[in-house]
Amino acid sequence: MMRMAVAGIAGFVLVFIESYIVMVAKQYQTIEFGGFAPFVSVWAMNFFLVFSILTHIKFWYDEREAQREEEAVQRDHFS
Repeated sequence: MMRMAVAGIAGFVLVFIESYIVMVAKQYQTIEFGGFAPFVSVWAMNFFLVFSILTHIKFWYDEREAQREEEAVQRDHFS
């Protein structure tokens, strides 16, 4: 649930960061998204990008914790 909330907010922020980069690169003053639907499409794309990154980080962290616990058990077993 927390990953979804963070991904939603970060995806929204990424829309504006991406827009700013395009505005600077092409020397535009404004950007027209063409309506609400294209804006939501870009936001959804960014949401799934951030959500997948956060999911991989979570899996990596859980795996790392399990490995550390296993190493601690092995260390305590041989001591």
